[in-house]
Amino acid sequence: MSEKSGSRTRRILKNALVSVLVLGAVGGGVAYTAVTAVTADGADRSAPTEPWADPSVTATPADPAAGAARGRASTPLSKLLLPVPEGYVLGADIAGYGNDDELPAKQAAALLKESGRGFYGKKRREYEEAVDRLGIQGMAMRSYAQQDSSLQAEVLILRMKDKKKVREFFEVRKEMSELLELRKGPKIKEYARTSACYLGPKPEKPETYGDEVRSPVLQAMICSAYDGEVMVTVTAFGAPPFEDKDVAGLVEKQLRHIASPGEYV
Repeated sequence: MSEKSGSRTRRILKNALVSVLVLGAVGGGVAYTAVTAVTADGADRSAPTEPWADPSVTATPADPAAGAARGRASTPLSKLLLPVPEGYVLGADIAGYGNDDELPAKQAAALLKESGRGFYGKKRREYEEAVDRLGIQGMAMRSYAQQDSSLQAEVLILRMKDKKKVREFFEVRKEMSELLELRKGPKIKEYARTSACYLGPKPEKPETYGDEVRSPVLQAMICSAYDGEVMVTVTAFGAPPFEDKDVAGLVEKQLRHIASPGEYV
C-alpha cells in the first residue's frame, strides 16, 4: 500500500469511526454532538463540551409502561434492555428520540446506514449494501444517569438474523478502534472474548480566563459486545474524574440481563 493510499484509507476509517461513535450516541446523544472532531490528518482530537439535559425518572415515549422507573419491557426487544439498576435513573432524551425507545427493522437499518456518512461514492454504496446484508430486525435504546448526574450512558441493542454477521460486525468495529490507536478501556472479564471498550481522547485540564474557569472536556467511553443475534453498544460520558469501571459494570450487567432477561439486576 502506498503512503498516499494508506493515508486515504486511514482518513476513511477515521471518518467512519466518528460516525460509528456518534451512532453509539444516536445522532449526538446526551453529552456532545460529536464524540471526537477528527481532521483528515488527525491533528484535531478535541471535543467541545455541551451540558446534557436533566435526567428523567420516567420513560418518555407514549407507552403503557411509561410510568415504570426501571424502563419499559413491553416487547421482546425492550425486555433485553437492562432495567435501570440501583444508583441510576432513566437518563436524558437521546437526540431525536426519548430516553426509552425502540425502532423497527427498516428505521434501525436506515439509522445504521446514516453512520456511514464518512464514506463517499462507491465506498458509501458498499457500506450500505453491507448493512443490508446484516439482516437487521430492530433496535432498542435506553439512556441511564447516575443519581448525582456525574455519568450519562446510552445503551443500544441491535438484533440481527445471523449470529455470524453479528460477530463480524463486532470484529470490524474492534479493528477500526485498534487501527486508530484509541485508548483501551477496562475489560469485562466475564465477557472478555465478546466485548471491547475504548476511551476517547484524554480530557484537557481546566483553563482559567480571568476570574472564570473553563469546565474540563467530558470523557467518553464506548463499549461494543454481542450475544447470539444481539449486538450491544454502550456509550458513556462523564466529567473528570471519569469512573470507567462504573461504565464497565453497567456493560456487564447489561450482558448478564440478555443472558437471563427474566431476572432484574
